[in-house]
Amino acid sequence: MTENLNPFAIAQAQLDGAAEVLQLDPDMHAFLRQPMREFHFTIPVKMNDGHTEIFQGFRVQYNDARGPAKGGIRFHPRETIDTVRALAAWMTWKTAVSDIPLGGGKGGVICNPREMQPDELERLSRGYMRALSRYVGLTKDSPAPDVYTNPQIMAWMLDEYEILTGHHEPGVITGKPLPLGGSAGRGPATAMGGMFTIREAARLRGLNLAGATCAIQGYGNVGGFAHRLAHDLFGLKVVAVSDEFGGIYNEHGLNPDDVVKHVQQTGKVIDCPGTEKITNHELLELDVDILIPAAIENQLTGQNADRVKAKIVAELANGPTTPEADRILDDKGIYTIPDFLCNAGGVIVSYFEMVQNAYQFYWDESMVNDRLDKKITTAFLAVHDMAQAKKVGTRVAAYLVAVNRVAEAVRLRGWV
Repeated sequence: MTENLNPFAIAQAQLDGAAEVLQLDPDMHAFLRQPMREFHFTIPVKMNDGHTEIFQGFRVQYNDARGPAKGGIRFHPRETIDTVRALAAWMTWKTAVSDIPLGGGKGGVICNPREMQPDELERLSRGYMRALSRYVGLTKDSPAPDVYTNPQIMAWMLDEYEILTGHHEPGVITGKPLPLGGSAGRGPATAMGGMFTIREAARLRGLNLAGATCAIQGYGNVGGFAHRLAHDLFGLKVVAVSDEFGGIYNEHGLNPDDVVKHVQQTGKVIDCPGTEKITNHELLELDVDILIPAAIENQLTGQNADRVKAKIVAELANGPTTPEADRILDDKGIYTIPDFLCNAGGVIVSYFEMVQNAYQFYWDESMVNDRLDKKITTAFLAVHDMAQAKKVGTRVAAYLVAVNRVAEAVRLRGWV
């Protein structure tokens, strides 16, 4: 039987499993299965050759019972509304499992930023904010960078919002450049949070991280920082990394300085000196201690999960593992750190950025990382304790913690 790889169907199936264990009220379950609101809009952009391109944009505010919606904006040629819905749902559970007072949202535009000039990207970014300016804000919904967006794009969106509203409100956007109210430590935050969860999982498994082997799928912002931090913080031997063009392998370990220099020169990891080529699929099946999927969704499926050899799978990507693969990994005794726990560092530090914006006092990177460590470690232990108490896998346990918190806020508000 073919797996359903629709991201939103997967997100709903994961919620369904948690609802069954929680014996969630059917009305509450039905309410939490769907977004509270979503926006579809077109963005006309004058291109440099003189023609006007019409782009399709989305924003989903999945649930804001615990606080304003929070979530990134993706610019991607294969963006879909179901992907955005799934990511907004996962963000709802991510903010809840992290116990920060925010809800879940996500946005996207169907475009290929690699084929656009900087001024075209600026016009697209400002157009996106014009379409949404009435529905976002520090107390409504605060977007952030995601796939193929960055601090500069956030700066354009922030500026457009403030032009339209006539007042400064830096907290409307997070992941901003530091001179515009960004937070120290925001760039590596997702990978840094993931490292803290890997440390805790390794402690539970009795795995000494110094010299342990690791493979990282995805070498964008998150995967690149993960390589650097794994090497510098723990002495992990990262033997393989990959991007959308393919992967590289060296059994003695890859120096992050060498790989980053090569990527800066060529735009891809393949052909980095001193390495051999491997495919993304081969990377996932390497005999390593820790596997870090940090690319896109649906990478570990029922077709390949039985060949995963890692002791720990740390999901820095969103939705990299399908429900069928989850069952296989659990049966093999592999410890999975689920995505909306493992990669929660980004939204936790985004929350810190909103707090700093609100009272105009900014923390240094050491303070940000200390508070991130405390927050995500507390979340990790809550999930682990739930898994032990209910005798369920870590993903189900993370859902039990998060869904229970969101459902409680919905009940207290009298919505259901």
